[in-house]
Amino acid sequence: MVKQNKVFLLLGSNIEPRYNYIKKAEKRIGKDIGNIVQSSSIYESEPIGFNSDTSFLNKVIIIETEFTALHTLNVIHIIENELGRVRKTLGYASRTLDIDILYFNNDIISSDMLTIPHARLHERRFTLLPLVEIAPGFTNPALKINNKRLLEICSDNSNVSTFNIGKI
Repeated sequence: MVKQNKVFLLLGSNIEPRYNYIKKAEKRIGKDIGNIVQSSSIYESEPIGFNSDTSFLNKVIIIETEFTALHTLNVIHIIENELGRVRKTLGYASRTLDIDILYFNNDIISSDMLTIPHARLHERRFTLLPLVEIAPGFTNPALKINNKRLLEICSDNSNVSTFNIGKI
């Protein structure tokens, strides 16, 4: 039997139609990477690190896949590109779609291509709120602190709220 890896992904978009990009990404991830086993609500937050008139929509999903972390990342990049993601060379910018690997099992990976757990997840409310919704007790293997506690001690006080799908 093939080992199933448990992967936490953060999906984000701040270019309209934001909600549609996230839904399309979920469909592609389910088809091309692995089965979605859990999904958070969608959260809306202001951009961090750059200015934009459009706020971000974000959600966290948990998938099971037989792929390695690096193969998962490669497929994520294909999905992002096919859904219109344009990568800027410097700094943050608006994007149709951003998919980040937050956790991959309890693995700790540090390479030029990939850092797991995600290096800044504990500093971002827009990541921690959906993570805590679906996996409050999951422990960050690098920091040895669970998601709920990471949110409690997070210094980011940016405005993050549950997105009302009726606003679409």
